[in-house]
Amino acid sequence: MDDFLFGSATALARAIRTKEVSAVEAVTAHLARIEAVNPALNAVVQLAPERALREAEAADRTLARGRELGALHGLPITLKDSLDTEGIVTTWGTAGRRDFVPDADATVVARLRRAGAIVLGKTNTPEFTLGGEMENAIYGFTYNPHDTGLSPSGSSGGAAAIVAAGGSAFDIGSDTGGSIREPAHVCGIAGIKPTSGRTPRTGHAVPYGIGAVDSLTVLGPLARFVEDLWLVLPLICGPDWRDPAVTDVPLGDPAAVELKGLRVAVYTDGGLVAPMTEIAEAVAAGAEALARCGVLVEEAAPAALPHASDIHPWLNVANGRDWLRRQLAEAGTAEPGPSIAKLFAEEAALKAPSLAVMLEQLDQYRSAMLQFMENYDAILCPPDCYAALPHHAAEDFDKHRVWAHLYAYNLTGWPAAVVPAGATNEGLPFGLQIAGRPWREDVVLALATAIEADLGGYRRPPI
Repeated sequence: MDDFLFGSATALARAIRTKEVSAVEAVTAHLARIEAVNPALNAVVQLAPERALREAEAADRTLARGRELGALHGLPITLKDSLDTEGIVTTWGTAGRRDFVPDADATVVARLRRAGAIVLGKTNTPEFTLGGEMENAIYGFTYNPHDTGLSPSGSSGGAAAIVAAGGSAFDIGSDTGGSIREPAHVCGIAGIKPTSGRTPRTGHAVPYGIGAVDSLTVLGPLARFVEDLWLVLPLICGPDWRDPAVTDVPLGDPAAVELKGLRVAVYTDGGLVAPMTEIAEAVAAGAEALARCGVLVEEAAPAALPHASDIHPWLNVANGRDWLRRQLAEAGTAEPGPSIAKLFAEEAALKAPSLAVMLEQLDQYRSAMLQFMENYDAILCPPDCYAALPHHAAEDFDKHRVWAHLYAYNLTGWPAAVVPAGATNEGLPFGLQIAGRPWREDVVLALATAIEADLGGYRRPPI
C-alpha cells in the first residue's frame, strides 16, 4: 500500500473505483500509518476508526452493486479541527469545546462526505486557527515529519504534517494569513488558498460575517500533489445559502489552460525580507521551468507589496477582535490559550489607526496590486523566507515582514498556491508560491503543475 499512502489522492480514488484496492483496505492502511507516526507528530488529535471502517464497508458494498458515491468514493481523509464534524469531537483548539461533539457537518465537510470521502479523524490547530505556532492548550504541540524537532507551522500544521507523512489522502485547511500555504511550504506538500468568496465557512471556527476582516479567511485543500488540489477544489466551492460572501463563479479547468504566452512576474524579496539562498535559487529554477513551457517570465514585483506587512496586522487590531471575544464566550472558554493570549497582548500594546483609516489603506493597497496585475496573469515568488524552524522561532525575527509574502494575497483575496520545489542542504523541504488574478485558480494550478513536473514535487519524509 505504500504507493497509495505516499502517492496522489487522485490515483487512490481511481484505484478504489476500479476495485484495485477496496475502501476497507485503504482506510485500514491509513489508520495503521497514523498509528505508526502520530506518536511522534501529534498531528491527528481525534480518531473515529470504527465509524470509518463501517463507512468503508458500506462504500465497498455500494460499489459491488455498480454504484459510486462520487469522485471521492471510499477515500480516507482527515479534517482540520476548526471544521465542525458531526459525531466527532471538534474543539476548534479552545478549552471550552474540549468535549464538544457537533450534530452537523460544516458545509465543506458535508460536501466531501457526499462525494464519498471517509473521515478518519481531526488534525490539530491553534485556538480558533489564529496563530502561526502549532500548539493549543488542549492538545499541545504538533511536529514536522521531516524533522520532529521542528514545527510544521500553522495554523493548518496538523493537516500538513499528517498528509506529508502518508496518513491521509488530503485535508482541508483554512488560510487567514498563510495558514494553508505556510504549512504546505515547510512540510513539502501542495496547498491552495482559493479566491475569497469561493468556499463557504459555515461551521468553521472563523465564521462568516465578521466585518472588516471577513474576506481574509478562505478554506482550501492540502495534498501531496497538485492534481489532488483540483480533485477536491470543485467539490467544496459555491454558495451554501448561508455564507453571504460566497459567489457562484465557475471554476476553469487547469488542463484547459494554455501555458504558452501567459505572463508571469517573478520576485524573490519584493522589498520585504530576502529568502534563504536555496529558496531564492528555487524561485529562479521555477521561473526557468515556466519559460521552457513558453511562459513569458519577467522579474517584477508590485510596489505596494511591502505595505502588506503593515496593513494585515494593523487591520486585525483596528477591527477590535470583538468577534473573537464573542467566540470565546460562546465556547465557554474562560482563559484563552497561548496563541490567543499573544494576540490580545499585541492588541493592548499597539495603538492602531482607526478602522476607517485601515479600510482606506486596504482599498488603496488592493487598487495598487490590481494595477500591477493588469500586466500579468500570475506571480511567482517565495511563500516565506525560511524552511521549517523550531517552535516559537518566529519570535526572533520580524514575522510580519517575513510572512507578508503570504499576507499580501489574503489582503487582495486572490488565489494563491504552494507547490513543493526542493530541499535545503539539511534535507528540509520548501515550496514556491504562485498567485493569480481573481477567480483564476485554473491558471494558478496549471502553473503549479508545470513547476511540480520540472522540480520534482513531493518527497516522502524520513519518519
